Amino acid sequence: MSPGAAVKLTIDGRETSVAPGTTIFDAARGLGIEIPTLCHAQHQTPVGVCRVCTVEVKNNRVLAAACVRPAEDGMIVATATDGVQRARRTLVELLLSDHPSPCARQRATGDCELERLGAGYAVTTPRFGHHDASRGRDESSFFIAVDHTACILCDRCIRGCSEVKNNFVIGRTGKGHQAGIAFDTDVPMAASTCVGCGECMVSCPTGALTNRKIVDVDPPAGEEMSAEQLQKLDIFKRMSGTFLDLNRGAVVRRRFEPGEIICREGDFGSTAFYILSGKVQVSLATPMGHSSTRRGQPGGGKGFFRKLTELVLSDATPAPAAAAPRYIPIDASVDLELSNPVAELGAGDLFGEMTCLSFYPRSATVRAVEETEVLEMLRNVLQMLQKDKVFKALLDRRYRERALDTHLRTVPIFNTLSQDFVRRLRDRVELVRFEPGQVICRQGEQADSLYLIRIGFVKVSQAFPGGDMVLRYLTRPDYFGEIGLLGGEGVRTSTCTSLDHVEAVRIKAEDFHLMLREFPDIQTRLAEVAQARLEADAKQRQTVGTVQLDDFLSQGLMEAQNLLVIDLERCTRCDQCVRACAAAHDGVTRLVRDGLRYDKFLVATSCRSCRDPLCMVGCPVGSIRRHPDSLEIIIEDWCIGCGLCANQCPYGNINLHPFMVNAEDPEQPGMRKAVVREKATTCDLSRDYSEPACVYACPHDALHRIEPLKFFGIAK
Repeated sequence: MSPGAAVKLTIDGRETSVAPGTTIFDAARGLGIEIPTLCHAQHQTPVGVCRVCTVEVKNNRVLAAACVRPAEDGMIVATATDGVQRARRTLVELLLSDHPSPCARQRATGDCELERLGAGYAVTTPRFGHHDASRGRDESSFFIAVDHTACILCDRCIRGCSEVKNNFVIGRTGKGHQAGIAFDTDVPMAASTCVGCGECMVSCPTGALTNRKIVDVDPPAGEEMSAEQLQKLDIFKRMSGTFLDLNRGAVVRRRFEPGEIICREGDFGSTAFYILSGKVQVSLATPMGHSSTRRGQPGGGKGFFRKLTELVLSDATPAPAAAAPRYIPIDASVDLELSNPVAELGAGDLFGEMTCLSFYPRSATVRAVEETEVLEMLRNVLQMLQKDKVFKALLDRRYRERALDTHLRTVPIFNTLSQDFVRRLRDRVELVRFEPGQVICRQGEQADSLYLIRIGFVKVSQAFPGGDMVLRYLTRPDYFGEIGLLGGEGVRTSTCTSLDHVEAVRIKAEDFHLMLREFPDIQTRLAEVAQARLEADAKQRQTVGTVQLDDFLSQGLMEAQNLLVIDLERCTRCDQCVRACAAAHDGVTRLVRDGLRYDKFLVATSCRSCRDPLCMVGCPVGSIRRHPDSLEIIIEDWCIGCGLCANQCPYGNINLHPFMVNAEDPEQPGMRKAVVREKATTCDLSRDYSEPACVYACPHDALHRIEPLKFFGIAK
């Protein structure tokens, strides 16, 4: 046959001529003969990995994959013999044995190509045993749902991403049964460079990659905008039109008149706001000094209990010199000063990120100052915006200009930095984001940075032969990574993992050491903090032993570091302890004489200072924290009463109490009225006194503040 001459072959008894290089699959399609396939898409290079397109070629020893086998002159092909049908059915049955039926795509649209083939070949329950996928689900992305259990490794998503869109984000990873698709260097999809074009979802034949159009919530109410309208706006002009069209309704335009409230502190939400024009005021209700009785402040009861609390007061200490201003972190690019918690945002500002991403309560009230136009968006769109390098750079620049200086000064150990050094540092630090569950730094790795937490919560843990032990939770104004940078070996001593959507300021090692050289007092203070943390960790490791007491474990006493117990053989139920607690805390008791019993003791409903304090996770304004020098949980006066900490405490030891305050009338801006606000309260171990008031007041020595492992004699 001369070069370039047509190739003649016979398919299912029908002769045809095709150009050299044409595959059997395309030649059959030219005759109107359909050959099933899963891995082949017409606009992609064929790879022949699924083998469902297998056909019989006369005089060939094995069946051939039609999508990759070139047609040859004189070839005789059969596409529907009994042997071919049996082979295809077995291949489909093998794929279905590891496939969740129905998958997400089948449930949503009923067009999973694998399940459709299975139905065509009458495959009901596969004969082969199910093999669990090694990867499972990746739910980090808010716009694409990844289900590795539904993946059949057809590579259509890889070719769609690379050949069609030239993004080169998706590839193969692993070997054997651990093989799967991966994003970039095998990172969670949300942390990858995916641009959300949707080509992988369009290419996928199963429910392995599906669109998460509206994520867990109803779309916001407002003026719906089309993909074309959105792409005319600066923030969306670099975003894929396919993505915006798939997520129609996830972004709406809203207009507010002066004085109109956009969102209110404490309300739960699921959206973020981007200001197109106008100006808004961000504020908190006036913080109330309710949560404890301070020396020199009114309150503390009267009569006997007032004298009692005066008796247990610690020795007087001189008031500190002019303290540095305190700031409240909120869900925006500014911080609010505690003494005047009000700020303004304008066009180009974004607020409500953490509420949108993590469904936390709103951290502040936002009211329009003038006629204002905003975009309200769901978290799948917000996450895509955060992946836009231009938009991210704009947000980072605004943060550096407005809040970096404040942030550094809210970290007590850095409040002596000079303004000149902060200016130099401003252009060198990096604002980094981490997805829930993402490891920020791992125990044993080389330390290369110090992290200052801006928003979110970080879990610090250490690995032991019996498993990981949680050492502490961190949130703003905490920091981590200093131990590895200060230590001689320069390695991480713990693993730090993001619990939710974390944003942190990353100071590289060279800048960190430059800071220590210029400000030796900071090095001294950092070394003291690092040493205190290491000693606390060592103490916690020493108490880890094998406890045989089922009740001790089932009641959660292993988690407690400081427990209030009542000896029921001594207690006369006089209630003096409850009254003393109320007298020491402006009439609001932190002690409820009720709870579980262990041995002869009543475990009172009072804060346990847990080793793993779940109550600290998620506070939208960072008002709950652990005392830096002791164990107790502290709830600051700027608590907004959202109740998240009370809901998360597994022992019911945090309560919401009503307080009457003089606050601004939301219906009449500028006017004030008496309203009832709720604030969270928990036991603070009477930290302003030398001994807890409840223990001091007990006339029968029935109350004890104990460390349970040692008190019950079960510590190793």
